[in-house]
Amino acid sequence: MRLILNILAIAFILGWILGFFIFSAGFLIHILLILAVFAFIINFLSEPV
Repeated sequence: MRLILNILAIAFILGWILGFFIFSAGFLIHILLILAVFAFIINFLSEPV
């Protein structure tokens, strides 16, 4: 589960970078950044202590 969340977060960040700097996708591209941060938070919270 953690590996999948990390892969999703990295994919979202790469998509955000491409959309923000190359394709100029507008404000909606920032949703990818929010999803990436959310995936990282869930990953850290689900980590066993």
